[in-house]
Amino acid sequence: MTAVGFDTRVTLYFSILLETGEEIDSTRRSWPATFTVGDGSLLPGFEQALFGLSAGADEQISIAARDGFGEQREENLRFMPIAQFSADLAPEPGLVVSFAGPGGELPGVVRSVEGELVVVDFNHPLAGKNLIFDVSILKVEPVSR
Repeated sequence: MTAVGFDTRVTLYFSILLETGEEIDSTRRSWPATFTVGDGSLLPGFEQALFGLSAGADEQISIAARDGFGEQREENLRFMPIAQFSADLAPEPGLVVSFAGPGGELPGVVRSVEGELVVVDFNHPLAGKNLIFDVSILKVEPVSR
């Protein structure tokens, strides 16, 4: 039986959960996901967690923040003048705002408004969070590159 590793294609159902059990994402109510190891579909930490598993495996795997979406990085917080926001957009905590970036749109979350400054967080929303990767492996097959 082929196990997940380099040069394999994997078909699976998965859910990503917070440590509290809150579901963040899932394929379980739709079609299973299929990816080839190393194709960039899954973050490397999620891929590595699957190595050695075979078809039929049902696992709940803990993913440390550093291996998932990374740690919260202080340098991804920006202090922006409130005047930089359009008049019809009142920045308030939790508001997701899109900014033009070098590679396209860059979303940020307003964390706070401090006088004339707005603190915008450009970290991934799941950065700094330990996660549970709940997987059911349906098929693992070798691929040639």
